[in-house]
Amino acid sequence: MVISHDVDGPVDAPAVVLLHSSVCDRRMWEPQWQPLLAAGFRVVRADFRTCGDSPAAEAPYSDHGDVRELLDHLGIRRAAFVGSSYGGRVALTLAAQQPELVSALALLCPARPAQRRGPALLAFNAAEAALVDAGDLEGAAGLNARQWLGPEADEAAHALVRAMQLGNLHGALAADGDHELPEPVFEPAAVTAPVLGIGGAHDIPEFRDVPAELASLVPGAVHIELPWAGHLPSLERPAEINRLLLEFLPGR
Repeated sequence: MVISHDVDGPVDAPAVVLLHSSVCDRRMWEPQWQPLLAAGFRVVRADFRTCGDSPAAEAPYSDHGDVRELLDHLGIRRAAFVGSSYGGRVALTLAAQQPELVSALALLCPARPAQRRGPALLAFNAAEAALVDAGDLEGAAGLNARQWLGPEADEAAHALVRAMQLGNLHGALAADGDHELPEPVFEPAAVTAPVLGIGGAHDIPEFRDVPAELASLVPGAVHIELPWAGHLPSLERPAEINRLLLEFLPGR
């Protein structure tokens, strides 16, 4: 099965693939969609399993494998990737497993493979689980929006994140078993693409640390921390993130 996606732009243009946070779905990239198209890219955004319009898996799968299958389906042999949070983790996995597919990585408050959960993330996960176990999915979605959006996010961003996360919670609960394959061992030195790791000063320590650590783990990686940002900066100050992406992405 090819995961749900949107694609636009000239077939022969350099490709950019947008991978969403697990809190969101592909709608989170609406503020980046038209600016990237206007800059001359072929732009792809996709929904991971149980998120947005992608159904749950019925057979063994991996998210990075789904993305690779999507590239094959679209005839894309090489692309730049923009990954938010969990989407960054998927992009890093793909870049280490098949570096020839990845021309650049722009990672917004990324997770990374084999990341350890610190006290802040464990506390959030416990609070979320309590709401889900109580059947309060709307409460859990609201908690996610408050946790992961920074202080500059407007009500429209909060409403969108609540809606996306509520859909993801329903999708995950409706899944018939967990068919996800074990994550492969991550070898940072195998990543050959240029990496821009962006952190947010208002994010929790676990996610502030990852882009900073990538600068020492991945050869040539660059780290920027945004003093105004929470965990989802592309929804908080879209214009500023668009500028950073257009300055970094190759092939325009």
